[in-house]
Amino acid sequence: MPHTLSIIIPVYNEAATIEELLRRVFMVDLGDWEREVVVVDDGSVDGTPRLLQEAKKVLDFKLLKHAHNRGKGASVRSGLLVATGQAVLVQDADLEYDPQDIPKLLEPFGQGCQAVFGSRMIKHTQGGYPHYILGAKLLTWVINLLFHTKLTDPYTCYKLIDAEIIKRLQLEARGFEFEAELVAKLLRQGGKIVEVGVSYSPRKFSEGKKIRPRDAYRGLLTIWRVWRS
Repeated sequence: MPHTLSIIIPVYNEAATIEELLRRVFMVDLGDWEREVVVVDDGSVDGTPRLLQEAKKVLDFKLLKHAHNRGKGASVRSGLLVATGQAVLVQDADLEYDPQDIPKLLEPFGQGCQAVFGSRMIKHTQGGYPHYILGAKLLTWVINLLFHTKLTDPYTCYKLIDAEIIKRLQLEARGFEFEAELVAKLLRQGGKIVEVGVSYSPRKFSEGKKIRPRDAYRGLLTIWRVWRS
């Protein structure tokens, strides 16, 4: 009996990329895995809602809608409520991460690993704004210090996790601090994480990049709160 991978795609004002992203997600060869795609429109006010309705005419995916923008974490949690696969992967809609890398994460997962992260640092492809790179390194250092790990990129978007495990983490974050909460709670519960190298093509603010320096501060607070709890 084939396993199913639930790919959750949170979307907020991504009219420039959502069509191409969906095309790539449905084109990638997942081998023996079935594909379940869950798109969560997080209150988009550009052309995204119209494009998603058009895409649904030719592509088979679940579409959820938030009445107003609630944040990436809230969108992923909404997607988890309807995801039915044995494994879950979050896919950003901005094309910074290439769906062609998904099979690389599935390979160790299929060998018994319950959490696989796609590291931008293993292939040394992480670029973009210098202060963002510094922030990611700081968050990585804090996580490794507190949880006694040797992760290279815990703040990556590409986290492939056993569905039962992620659903019992009781995630609460609404914004980008979701990434910190997920990895901290996973490690606190004794989860073992394997990393594989993935490609990364960072975009600029002028192209719609949304994460801000304040999100790193919120991430640090989240990591500390989970570690202390």
